[in-house]
Amino acid sequence: MKTSQSAETEGDKVTSWVSVCPRGLWEVCQRRKRGAEPADPSGDVYPGIGSLCRVRVQLQGEPTNVPELSLKPDLPIAVLSDAQVPPLQRSQGTMLQVPLGDWIILRLGEGQCDITEGCVEGMRAGDKCEVMLTPLTDRLREGEEEQKRAGPDQSLCITVELQSFSPGHESWQLSAGEKWGWVMSHKQRGGDRFRAGDMWGAADSYSRAIKLLITLKLHTRLEREEMTPIEEEDEETEKKDSLEGPTDRQYRSTKASLYSNLSLCQLKLGQWSRARGCASRSTLLEPQGLKAWYRLGQANLEAGELEEADRAFRKLQELQPDSPSALRGLREVGRRERETNSRLGQRLGKMFS
Repeated sequence: MKTSQSAETEGDKVTSWVSVCPRGLWEVCQRRKRGAEPADPSGDVYPGIGSLCRVRVQLQGEPTNVPELSLKPDLPIAVLSDAQVPPLQRSQGTMLQVPLGDWIILRLGEGQCDITEGCVEGMRAGDKCEVMLTPLTDRLREGEEEQKRAGPDQSLCITVELQSFSPGHESWQLSAGEKWGWVMSHKQRGGDRFRAGDMWGAADSYSRAIKLLITLKLHTRLEREEMTPIEEEDEETEKKDSLEGPTDRQYRSTKASLYSNLSLCQLKLGQWSRARGCASRSTLLEPQGLKAWYRLGQANLEAGELEEADRAFRKLQELQPDSPSALRGLREVGRRERETNSRLGQRLGKMFS
């Protein structure tokens, strides 16, 4: 997630945005130092979605490591296969999800490290940028939204270098089938991160998937049963399907699932207002979705919207009469209503006593 501002300072570009990582939200202030002009201006000047990028991230003031690359130095990055790219694991203990001081291979667009990717997106081969990271407190409870910057003593300064990269794509250059592949990849990655306890990372993956999926709204294809006999007999149909986007049914179902999963992450992060919005969108897309109705009830309950919570849990009970989750939710709504009425009665009693 980015809210960026930029300015030019003596040939260097300064950009700032808010980035997401396993430890929450951080303000990123980046000063990019340009390297030499590209030798082949007709090629890709900047990396794009899917680019393999050889990068190094270091804490400022630390000695420069010159370790042996796990890949042969003379092997062009453009010819690397997925099997030759060592997988990177996300850690819950740090905001930077890459090894520090080592040259690594990062695939742009996967969201491995939002901070590093945000820097690399606008860099050219040979560029270096200096980055200051400052933690933000993000409170989103009962409709209140506030971000506060931490003190300067908690800031961190790093350097990001881009040595080389393979060709990539801008989002508008991707085919519908390629975008659909990225959507499903983000969705799977979000599930993996959620199960690992990385709520911020899971929310980021689901958000990336939704943003890309929205661009496919006008590129959905017919279901098999809706095709004409001629289309069904076409030998190229399966090959064509792999290059095209999702069916309308897949589009709506996947979008509903992504919003529902995102709302769950937001519930875990205490973002009641955002969780309500995402769960509500999911129920509109898939009115029979049990999980979305439950999460909508939970979000309204935590936000103090008891009537809306009651309505959501009753809808869940209507769809699944024996649902223990609906019953527990309705009982909790009743308990909180009694508490609210009791406190109101006490206040009125004091006023007129």
